[in-house]
This record gives sequence, C-alpha cells and structure tokens, in this order.
Amino acid sequence: MRVAVIGVGQTKMGEHWSKSLRDLSTEAGAMALKSAGLTATDVDGLFIGNMSAGRFVGQEHLGALAVDHAGMTPIPATRCEAACASGGLAFRKAYLSILSGHHKIVMVGGSEKMTDLGATGSVGTLMGAGDQEWESSIGLTFPGLYALMARAYMERYGLQRDELSLVPVKNHTHGIKNPYAQFRFPVSVQDVSRSPLVADPLRLLDCSPITDGAAAIILATEDIARRVDRPVWVAGSGQASDTLALHDRDDLCRLGASEKAAQMAYSQSGMKPEDIDVAEVHDCFSIAEIIAYEDLGFAKRGKGKQLLINKDTSMGGSIPTNTDGGLKVGHPVGATGIKQIIEITRQLRGEAPNQVKGAKIGLAHNVGGSGATALVHILRSD
Repeated sequence: MRVAVIGVGQTKMGEHWSKSLRDLSTEAGAMALKSAGLTATDVDGLFIGNMSAGRFVGQEHLGALAVDHAGMTPIPATRCEAACASGGLAFRKAYLSILSGHHKIVMVGGSEKMTDLGATGSVGTLMGAGDQEWESSIGLTFPGLYALMARAYMERYGLQRDELSLVPVKNHTHGIKNPYAQFRFPVSVQDVSRSPLVADPLRLLDCSPITDGAAAIILATEDIARRVDRPVWVAGSGQASDTLALHDRDDLCRLGASEKAAQMAYSQSGMKPEDIDVAEVHDCFSIAEIIAYEDLGFAKRGKGKQLLINKDTSMGGSIPTNTDGGLKVGHPVGATGIKQIIEITRQLRGEAPNQVKGAKIGLAHNVGGSGATALVHILRSD
C-alpha cells in the first residue's frame, strides 16, 4: 500500500493577536480540505502536532478541540507531542495509521500560539523540551544549548563566524518570496555577525523567532489519491531518539537521532542522499542546519560549510535547502514539521514560490529539543 499527500493548507506565520489557537488550526484545516477537494465528513482520523498549548494559551486536550471545530466529530483525534518535532511526529503517526489499514483519509495538522505568553514565558516554556533537572533548572536555554554545540563544532572543524552567518543569509533570501513567512527581508553576513549576542557564538539573527501559526495536510490511501490531481507520495519515514540532556551525548557535533532517522527513511524509500532534489531541514539555529547537512549525508563531517560557500544549498544549487526560508523566517513549533512537508509537497507539484526546476524527490527533517527526537520523511512526485 502507498500513502499520498493530497491536500495542504497553512496560515501566515507571525504574531496573530486577533486569532486564537483554534482559529489558526481551523483555518489551516479548512484550506487543506479545499485543496484536496474534500469535506470534513470525508475524513476518518485526525492527528495534530502541538508542543505546549497548555503553557502557551492554557488549552490542553487539543485533539478534541481540533476535531470539534473542524466539524469532524466523532472521528478519533490524537494530539502528538515531541517538542519542535511534534508536527513531524503527527505526520508519521497519520502515515502509519493509513498503512495499518485503520484509516483511509486522515487530516494531520500542527499548530502553536506562542506570542500570547511573551518572550520570557515562551523561552521558559520551550525549555520544557530539554532536561528540566540538569538543564533548565540551572538557567540553560535553547540558544545556550545550541551555542555549546556551535562552539564545539567551531573548535573541532574550524568553522568561522562569518561562515556560520551564511545560513541565515541564504534562508532570509529564500524567505522573501514566501507569502506565509513571518520575516520577508534580506540580511547580509555583516548584519548577522554584528546582531546582538544571545549566547556566544550565536547572535540574534542566528536564532529562529517566536511564532504563531498552523498548518495541515490531508493524507490518503493510494486508491483515493489516484482520483486527485498531483498526489505526492510518502516514500520513506524515519524516527529516532537520543538522550534528552545534551551532556549525555557522545558527540556535540552531530545529532545521532537525525542520523538514525535518515538511515531509516533512506532504507525504506530505496533512496540515497544524492537522490534528493530539495530539502527542508531543522534550522532552529544556524549551527543546526550545518550539522543537519552532515547528519543527512549531504556532506562529510566537518564539510557542511562548503555547501554554503559553494551555494549548493541555495536556489540553483545541487541540493536547494529551506527553499521557503526554513525556521529562520517562522517557527510555530508544533506546526513546523507540517509546514516543512507542505513546502516539499509544493516543490514536487511544481507550485512553490521558489521552485526548484525538475524536483521529483524531497526530504523533510524535523528535530525536537536539542536532538532528543528526530523525524525524517522522504516524498516523491511519482
């Protein structure tokens, strides 16, 4: 049995002061149904990714809320949580539910309303994705954790400050054409390298923003997908875990969960890294994208920066990456994994704002916390 994406929808990312979490979720879901040419009564299951609606807006029991306001009761609805990988996890669970034969048409969504809590509250909530006893309780934040990774990588491989800045420069350039992006302006290497210091060596423009937003996808069985225009097939799905606390890792310069999840997805799909035409990787901080290149097999260890220097991951390069601007231009954590897959779907349908010519195979890489959870999905157009 094969499973395909047959509909997509997403809200604009940003600060949505006049919209609630339920408003955003319902908007994205309605767009996905319209895209698939379906109604709410056609769907027989719902999975939604969300990291922390309870702390951000005081709303738990999100699966029930989503299915209620989508007009889909009494179908089963499940909330999936894996920190910033919640969306990717929801997608995998929806995919497996169809493969199992239990469902035929599933809505899989992701949502987060982060700005209502304010910057300080949001940073504290996000640290719930780390180890409370050994990290957040002593004052570590996620910029701090990724700064430790960046410093270790720079010391080992000789990465320079201006080379690290090439990540947000590229992603901001890509994000200019993305109508859903929170930030649509260019930045220079100098802008990044001279922006305010957050956690040495990471600066403000190395960091993804606090974002509100929602995204939704419709997945269906092969027989149903064959009836719609331009289905995009799920070719491989991988999920893996690592230690929650950063200090327990064998190596600060790689994410073992990403490596393992990628190996699973490649094996299932029969693909290799060189087969990927376009990729969305988890660039929550600039160093995360460089490490992802290496974890996913796009570059050898310590050589990820060469992809940036040679513009291989820019539009027109050998493996255009984060063609929508990535997390750098919007990171509504529970929705991020879904919006990544939406961008890959649009690329493989030939309808992305930054279209990669001839794209047939795409990869989406979604990470939870500092790498304790990782999801990798490979999609293809035929």
